[in-house]
Amino acid sequence: QVQLVESGGGLVQAGGSLRLSCAVSGRTFSAYAMGWFRQAPGKEREFVAAIRGSGSSVYYGDVAKGRFTISRDNAKRTVYLQMNSLKPEDTAVYYCAATAQSWTRIAVVTSTANGMDYWGKGTLVTVSS
Repeated sequence: QVQLVESGGGLVQAGGSLRLSCAVSGRTFSAYAMGWFRQAPGKEREFVAAIRGSGSSVYYGDVAKGRFTISRDNAKRTVYLQMNSLKPEDTAVYYCAATAQSWTRIAVVTSTANGMDYWGKGTLVTVSS
């Protein structure tokens, strides 16, 4: 079993930055590709970014390109999402997720509602205008 705990959310003004963290316990952390997703009030959950178990490859959703950066520290069993130039429309609950599936399938896995294997409970990010 894998447990994921997000932190780092909060209130920030538009144009500001936040770094989210996701601490992972359980099985071998590097065996899992990690992802960030978000869900705004009244909207469907959407994919933000993913990173390979080794950290050697990343994959971004349209919402993240140019502003967000995903990274991981396998020694600390933690994955990060650095968010810059935040906008009010970035307001959402941000979820960390893990999958043991092959990185070659990451586009499919992250676009499928139940593609990821484990989920955290989320951290709220609120961006004020």
